[in-house]
Amino acid sequence: MAVYTDVADEDLAHFLADYDVGALLSYRGIAEGVENSNFLVHTESGPYILTLYEKRVNASDLPFFLGLMNHLAAAGIICPVAISDRHGNTLRELAGRPVALISFLEGVWVRKPQPVHCGQVGAALARFHLAAEGYSLTRPNALAQPDWRPLFQSCREGADVVLAGLEAEIDRELAALQRAWPEALPSGVIHADLFPDNVFFLKAELSGIIDFYFACNEILAYDVAICLNAWCFEPDNSFNITKARALLRGYMEVRPMDKAELTALPVLARGSALRFLLTRLFDWINTPEGALVKPHNPLEYVRKLRFHQKISNASEYGIDV
Repeated sequence: MAVYTDVADEDLAHFLADYDVGALLSYRGIAEGVENSNFLVHTESGPYILTLYEKRVNASDLPFFLGLMNHLAAAGIICPVAISDRHGNTLRELAGRPVALISFLEGVWVRKPQPVHCGQVGAALARFHLAAEGYSLTRPNALAQPDWRPLFQSCREGADVVLAGLEAEIDRELAALQRAWPEALPSGVIHADLFPDNVFFLKAELSGIIDFYFACNEILAYDVAICLNAWCFEPDNSFNITKARALLRGYMEVRPMDKAELTALPVLARGSALRFLLTRLFDWINTPEGALVKPHNPLEYVRKLRFHQKISNASEYGIDV
C-alpha cells in the first residue's frame, strides 16, 4: 500500500474538527498513487480524500496546485477542490506533513482505454488549457527539456544494465532534442501527467480529472504529446492510430492547434517519451527492494521513443494537417 505516513484516528478526528464536514466515521489508506499518502475519509457529510504530501513534493509548490484545482473547478472543469477549514486555510499540517482535505470524485479509471475514452480525454485536456488561462500563479516545469541531461547524469551508469546500448541511445536523443526543441509555441498551465489513472469515468462518460501535482507552465502541445504516449499505445507497445485520431480530434474541436504546434508534435512526442523514460530509469535504478511502490519499467518508453523517432509529420498520428 502506498501510504508512507500513518495517521492516528484521534489525530484525524481532531484535525477534521476545524472543518464543516461533520464527525469522522471511518478512513482507510488508498493503495494507488506514488508521490503522497492518500486516505479515503468518510465523515457525516460524505467522502473526502485526505492527502499528506511526502518529501518528494516541494511544499512551496502546494499553493499553486491547490489553487489551480479550485480555479479550474470554478471555471467548470470537473476536478477535485481543496476544502477550506473554518479559518479559510486549504493547506494545513498533520502527522508532521503538509496536508489538504480534497473533495471526492465518483468514477473509476479505465484499464483498457477505447477511442471513445481518448476522444473525451482530448476534449477535457483542451478545456483544461483554456480554463487555466486566467490562473494568476505560475510554476516552472521542474522536468523541462534542459533538465533531462542532469537527470540522466544521475542514473546513466545503470542504463546499460537495463538494456544494452541504452546509455549511448539516450545520449544521442538528448543531443537531437536539444537541437530540435521548439520555441515560441503557445504556452500556459499544463497537467503534465494525464495518464489513464488520473482520469475518471462513469460508464463511458468522463467524470473528472485528478492529480495535479506535476502541473506547471509549459508548451500546451507538449501536454497533448504526453497524452499520445499515455493513451494511444497498446499493451504490446504498438501505436493505435484510431485512438490517437480520436484524442487529437477531441482536443482540436475545443482548442485548434496552429500549424507550428502540429509541425512540432513529433518532436514533442519524442521529448515526452524521453522524459518518462528518464524518470522511470531513475526510479528503476534507485528504488530499493521491498519498497512500498514498484517502479514502472522504463523499457515501455524506450519502445515509444523509437516509434516517434520514425514520425516525420503529425498526419502520421491520424490527424489532418
